Order: sequence, then structure tokens, then C-alpha cells
Amino acid sequence: MRSLLFAVRTIALAVGLLAITSPARAQSSAFSTTPALPWPPVATFSILGYDPATGEVGGAVQSRVFSVGNGVLWAEAGVGAAATQAIVDVSYGPQAIALLRQGVKPADVVKRVWQGDPDPRPVDWTKEGRQFAVIDAQGNVAAYTGPKATDWAGDKQGTFCTAQGNILASAEVVSAMVSAFENTTGHLSLRLMAALEAGQMAGGDKRGMQSAAILIVKKDGGVWLHNDVVLRLQVDDSPEPIKELRRLVEKAATMRRPR
Repeated sequence: MRSLLFAVRTIALAVGLLAITSPARAQSSAFSTTPALPWPPVATFSILGYDPATGEVGGAVQSRVFSVGNGVLWAEAGVGAAATQAIVDVSYGPQAIALLRQGVKPADVVKRVWQGDPDPRPVDWTKEGRQFAVIDAQGNVAAYTGPKATDWAGDKQGTFCTAQGNILASAEVVSAMVSAFENTTGHLSLRLMAALEAGQMAGGDKRGMQSAAILIVKKDGGVWLHNDVVLRLQVDDSPEPIKELRRLVEKAATMRRPR
């Protein structure tokens, strides 16, 4: 009798464990059959801008990814700037700067860099999803938004600026950024900040906020000798990265000396 009870209890325990583990196994199996991107797209909104009064050029960016400033913004004094985002290939940045240095116009830079992309991972990291913008040292701009960049995705150009983004609330995000840049006075950093804030007010990145950055260059425009970096600031992980970036920009403004 004891042997029979022991056998019944053993079977019941086994059935119970099976009931507990089966859904987990099924869920694991379901996930394993769904291909995933190798890493999150740099879904973001950014703006590149130029100030003809000072000769400064640069950009600002915000995204719901960690440390977005490490992969999006590229700039060289007297040459121009670039933004690489969405299904990003960061080599677009250095390539763009090199072509601008040779005197290639922004529209041709965008075309040549994208067409020269060998698209090494068309299945899970396609060039059709890249987003790319360029501005030269005279304020001429151009941008590309691939048809497979996640909705909403697009770009808009204005006077001495271009705004672009993907996984945005709507087209109003980039429109608001251009308007804010064009209608804000003061240092380039303040105009770029106004654009980011306007983009966020219009809905921003649909996923929320996490990091932001700003980069501005000018020949010998930075502190110390032979420093072309007027401003390079990053907020890598914050619930309110734009607000924190604004604080840093305003702090920098109090320390800036007339040139």
C-alpha cells in the first residue's frame, strides 16, 4: 500500500512540474523562432545647424537609447557635420566628413555614401533603413531617410539646418525642430537646444527619452590652444536628458568668452 501511495505521489509531482515548465518551454520556443535585430536601431531625432555669424557648425540629438552621442554626431571645423541614425552604419559619419573635406556638396555626399554601402546585412540591418544627414561649412544641407526606417521617419530642411528622425510621434516633430531653430536667437548651442525641446514637445521619440548630446565646432573656437571643439556635451542615461543637456549648455554659456 505504501509503495502504491509513493508511486501516485511521484506521478502527481511529475505532472505538476510538467504543467509548470511547459508554458515556459513553449514561450522560449516561440521567441527562438522570431528573428530579432542584432541591436536596437538608433531611433532618434537630431538636428544639424550652422551659424553664418560665427562660422560654427554642429548638431544635437535625443533618443530612447543609451549614450546616443557616441554614434550619431560627427563634425570637423571648417568642413561640416553629419548625423548617422536609424539602422545605423557609423562609418557614414567619417565618410561624410572626408568627402566634405574634398569639397563634395552635401547632396552628393549623401548619394555617394549610401550608394557605396555594400549592405552587408540586408536581412537584419538593411541599408534601406538608414537615416543620414549632412551639413557643410557654408550651411548647405542634405538628408536621406530610407524606406525601411521605422515609422514615423523622415527629414525636413530649413535655413542653415536639417532635422531628421525615426520612430517619431509624427512629421510635426521635425517641422517643429526646424521652426524652433530658425526662430531662436543667440548662440548656436541655444538654437540647437530649442530645436530639441520643440521636437520633444511635438511628441519626440515614441518610445520616450534616455540620452542626448550636442557637438559644435569652429577652427580654434574651443578653450586652450588648437582646440576646434566649441562644445561637446553628452547625457548618456537620464529620465530627462533634454532638460539635463539644457542645464549643461547654459552652464557652458556662462563660461564662454567673446571671440
